[in-house]
Amino acid sequence: MSRHGADETDVGVSTTRKTFEILEALKAEEGVTITELTRRTGLSKSTVYRHLATLTDMGYVVERDGDYYIGFRLLEISERARNRKTGYTAAKRKVFELGQETDERAVFIVEEDGDAVYIHRYGSLSDTMIGKRRPLHSMASGKVILAEWDGDAVREFVEEHGLEPSTDNTITDPDVLYEELNRVRDRGYAVNDQEHMDGLRGVAVPVYTPDDELLGALGVFGPTSRFKGEYLHDELPNRLWDKAGEIRVTLAYG
Repeated sequence: MSRHGADETDVGVSTTRKTFEILEALKAEEGVTITELTRRTGLSKSTVYRHLATLTDMGYVVERDGDYYIGFRLLEISERARNRKTGYTAAKRKVFELGQETDERAVFIVEEDGDAVYIHRYGSLSDTMIGKRRPLHSMASGKVILAEWDGDAVREFVEEHGLEPSTDNTITDPDVLYEELNRVRDRGYAVNDQEHMDGLRGVAVPVYTPDDELLGALGVFGPTSRFKGEYLHDELPNRLWDKAGEIRVTLAYG
């Protein structure tokens, strides 16, 4: 590639990065001025203005009385991501049913780039969690996904992402994680014992397609005062397995 071509590529990448830095800053708060965006991003005011003008013209950003907001055009894109697999839509119904039947918070989570990503959630502040990324190793749903990987893939994950603690209970020792994943494989479900947030426990099971491919993880979580004993290790896993099986049947027969 010529030096000229390399310069054009570098400029293009830099421009794209700046656009997303502005979108990330807008996401963090409801309504942001150009001055505030300049401070948050470290970009010049003229650069922020040019990017905002383009984003506004395309409908990805809206302006109201000098404040800028994320536009609904991005919602259209995010919904396409949530529904790109048929099973994601089926999982949404089962998350709702789980929440209604158990009166607990229910989730459907998938893995992307080594993170657990919320695709569907039932419970308080459900919509605000969609798309949020969390560490795989500190969540029941994440451990279910890791348990599907072979040893080399898990070791690569640990080397690349580390095992950062979210609480004092988070597994941070690779050998302990490997042992935990073996338990998950043996019993078919995973438990999060205050590993992601103090005072909360969760349980999750894998969801498979009719071709035995992992679609994601279905889980519920709640306070430790309720999530214990038979409820945690028997009733909830059985209910989750039933829902996971229903998703699989739906994908097989419609």
